[in-house]
Amino acid sequence: MHPDWRSRLDFLQVDVSSERSVAAARDAVTARYGSEPAPLYGLVNNAGIGLGSADIESVMDVNFFGVKRMCDAFIPLIEPAGRIVNVASASGPNFVSQCSPQRQAFFRDAGIEWSALESFTKDALTLGGDSQDAGRLGLGRINAYGLSKACLNLYTILSARENPHLCINSCTPGYIETDLTRPDAEYRGVAPAELGMKQPVHGTVPILFLLFGKPQGSGHYYGSDAKRSPLDRYRAPGDPEHKGG
Repeated sequence: MHPDWRSRLDFLQVDVSSERSVAAARDAVTARYGSEPAPLYGLVNNAGIGLGSADIESVMDVNFFGVKRMCDAFIPLIEPAGRIVNVASASGPNFVSQCSPQRQAFFRDAGIEWSALESFTKDALTLGGDSQDAGRLGLGRINAYGLSKACLNLYTILSARENPHLCINSCTPGYIETDLTRPDAEYRGVAPAELGMKQPVHGTVPILFLLFGKPQGSGHYYGSDAKRSPLDRYRAPGDPEHKGG
């Protein structure tokens, strides 16, 4: 860290899976910076677990419900025209692409209400990794991580619609070497770069664009190249930008 930046940084530990921890973090921010006028410009929801995990409940609790906890707590502290960036993954669209046409339409629904999304997630939490019941929900093989990120993208749409005074979008940082992805390379006995993993600095490209750039409105999903991408299929960096809803 550059020594001149030290005074601009404030560390605050948060467990997004804990209502109490999130509330304590919110209270700490308001105690230090007040609540009027709104003290925050933006919020980046980057906490994530569970790549390769079959523990749907734990993965959803952090990757999906954790984001909602943070938004519920901190949106009142974000200034008008502020930004929220929900860090999703290409695993989300890849997951949706394997669902039934009806379920794909659900994951693209710009008018989704929380009651419908919550009801779906409750049903999904009852499924195991190889459960035949997945077909009842129009899902392919259950992938907890992909499911959580697909739900996160849909929540982003909902949250943007309910908070028109903010700019709220989601993105994939790309295949980045982190503690989340590195075990895959270790398991295969190869260097992370051999699997196509990039250094963390590359993962900041879409996040910084959505925080400080000029995205195309609110409630959209962006690829690792900071270009709009579809919710129901993979778009590779450099491919034509998605123009649909």
